[in-house]
Amino acid sequence: MLQPPHSSLQVAAVPAPRVPARDRDQDAPWHTEAVCRRDEAGLFFAPSKEPTAARLSREEAAKRVCARCPVMVECREHALLQPEPYGVWGGLTAAERRVVLARRRRRDMELKKAARPESRIAAAG
Repeated sequence: MLQPPHSSLQVAAVPAPRVPARDRDQDAPWHTEAVCRRDEAGLFFAPSKEPTAARLSREEAAKRVCARCPVMVECREHALLQPEPYGVWGGLTAAERRVVLARRRRRDMELKKAARPESRIAAAG
């Protein structure tokens, strides 16, 4: 029986040190430093009809790769701003990114509501 391509992946237990954005080559796009560029895309994107247990295992392996990536934050923000509908990006699954986006929208709405009374008071003063 053939094993899935990601089953033999060995992931380092110790995260690589993060390089501050200011110390990186500012002309190179963030994804040139992504650790996942050296791994199989199959680890980060689900095959069709993947069983739940296999999906969870694959996503956890992908997240371990993301955890040691020096551009994880940039990758995550890219996936949230696009928004990327599939795969593990910046250590988050598509479902986790939807939750983050919903929280951001809710927070933004609350901030706008909170700012409205202040602007009325300032205009009246």
